[in-house]
Amino acid sequence: MQRKILHFDLDAFFCTVEELRDPSLRGKPFAVGGKPETRGVVASCSYPARRFGIRSAMPMSQAVRRCPHLIIVPSDHKAYAAASRQVMEQLRALTPLVEQLSIDEAFLDVTALPEPATVVARRLQQTIITKFGLACSLGVAANKLVAKIANNIGKAASKSASEGGTPNAIQVVPPGSEAAFLAPLPCGELWGVGPKTAERLAKLQIQTIGDIAAMPTEELARRFGKNGIALSQHAKGIDNRPIETGRASKSISQEVTFSKDVYTEEKLLQTLHRLSISIGDSLRRKELHGSTVKLKIRWPDFTTYTRQITLERPTDEGEEIYNAAEKLFRRIWPQGQAIRLLGVGISGFDRQASQNRTRQMSLWEIKDELEQEAREAQAESQRNEKERKLHQAIDQLRKRFGDQIVLRASDWE
Repeated sequence: MQRKILHFDLDAFFCTVEELRDPSLRGKPFAVGGKPETRGVVASCSYPARRFGIRSAMPMSQAVRRCPHLIIVPSDHKAYAAASRQVMEQLRALTPLVEQLSIDEAFLDVTALPEPATVVARRLQQTIITKFGLACSLGVAANKLVAKIANNIGKAASKSASEGGTPNAIQVVPPGSEAAFLAPLPCGELWGVGPKTAERLAKLQIQTIGDIAAMPTEELARRFGKNGIALSQHAKGIDNRPIETGRASKSISQEVTFSKDVYTEEKLLQTLHRLSISIGDSLRRKELHGSTVKLKIRWPDFTTYTRQITLERPTDEGEEIYNAAEKLFRRIWPQGQAIRLLGVGISGFDRQASQNRTRQMSLWEIKDELEQEAREAQAESQRNEKERKLHQAIDQLRKRFGDQIVLRASDWE
């Protein structure tokens, strides 16, 4: 049976939610995010703002320079999460095969539905607009890879978006036309092709996805290893991955952008320690153990470095994560170099270790256990005191009124 896959994406989601709450924002250039003076970044921006070259993740100070009359709206993640839950529930009402990628993006497998995928996509789009007032775009194809790229292309080509409106696009790639659809697109549109891979491909005079598809798989494998085989398959529009309805965490990370550049070792290490401890807490809550610690550093000029190290055994301890992160930090950081952003992450989760690993309790766990024992001892003492007072009262009653004044229930039978 030919698969029917939809890639669903809410257009400028945060901004659309804000427009529903404040209709006066419609048609105006505005951005959701932090203040320029506190080094805030753009979390999302309206399509009129995008015409000024403003993009997500851009420093808000830069966005304001590009558009001096830009309206800045503070983020309200509770409101966005609530709207997302409603939308995702609607998707799951259509099909149980939903793979949520983020707060505003998902794949759907609608193969089991009798209507053509294009009809399903149009009906879903209209439902989301009518029921929730949220614009959305969809890519329709026979697999996840092509559906995602189709949605990107459809949104970029939307006349509405070019005029400052939301794309609200639907881009369909009929089965059998995947390779032809991908062929003229630049290599960077393909999953697995980042800046470094694109640079290597350019040196081989490979500019388009079609150029990748034309290159022998063996040659790609020789030059790019396992990634070369995947590149060859993807360039031909081949992707057999199923919808993953229960997506597991692949990494946990924490990072902070300082309000002012920090260059003192003491404060940087304190921040690194706090982030590491927070990650350890998250790991234990999720009953996970990770083995690969990653450090992220960004200088004031936005130069960004990431380094990682693999531990001897998986851990959920913040102190172990900090020790590894500190080693990476000292390898990267020149003494006195100012830092704009500092981040720590962990991946390489070992769920078997999380379930079976017997390890020494951390100081925090020992503290929790001792506190629990103390609470239980206090409760036991309180129960004993209540029983003592009760027996005293019974003794006084019997002494005053006789032994028969207080009887057990069984004595009445």
